[in-house]
Amino acid sequence: AKNLVDSMKVDVICRPGNISEDLSVKPMTYREAVAMAFQKIEQNEVVSSWKDAFSVFDTNPAIVKSITVPTHGCFFDTKKQEIGDREDEIFANIWKIGGDNGWYYGNSLWKARGFLDKAFGGVGLRRGRTHKDSIHSGDSLDFWRVLVADRKHKRLLLYAEMKLPGEAWLEFKLEDTDGKKILIQTATFRPKGLLGRLYWYSMLPFHHFIFRGMIRNITKPAKMPPQKVLPTP
Repeated sequence: AKNLVDSMKVDVICRPGNISEDLSVKPMTYREAVAMAFQKIEQNEVVSSWKDAFSVFDTNPAIVKSITVPTHGCFFDTKKQEIGDREDEIFANIWKIGGDNGWYYGNSLWKARGFLDKAFGGVGLRRGRTHKDSIHSGDSLDFWRVLVADRKHKRLLLYAEMKLPGEAWLEFKLEDTDGKKILIQTATFRPKGLLGRLYWYSMLPFHHFIFRGMIRNITKPAKMPPQKVLPTP
């Protein structure tokens, strides 16, 4: 912003702009542009936005699959839940996480954390998500960045872009153990110094309830609408 303001001090000579004619482009009005933008938003067809710092749509899938979370010097909160044959249903829920859909448990606590992050100069929860039920690698998701969104292999890996005394990841993945399909939800934190360790232990009680409630609600069977009982003739 400073550079932009400083540039306004420079005197310039205005000349007729014929670029539109040279390129055969017909500019639209401001009202038309805004109307089109809102139409794209309503139809969930927003390709990108100001909140997307980078995108890895064209990244080699083999590289994406090789992305792993560090283990050395890290703290972990791992929750596991057997999901039977409901893997598609469960990962459909996971793919809707964040934004207006919330985080499945303790949304007020997530909002408080987002407010605190914003107060310290972070992004907070204002970025939301670009699509209500679709996620791609490189997308922003509240104060997370999507590193891996592999629907085929049932894996979602998020990296925290909030203000932290360390680094944090949140991962959901499917594991087949002895014929049983297990959803594994892992929160990983790599602290930076003593402050990072104090932060982890101070947040541990909240993590216990939040992450346990999250996996429980993600894997909770959907409620069937009540069936109308027809009167016997």
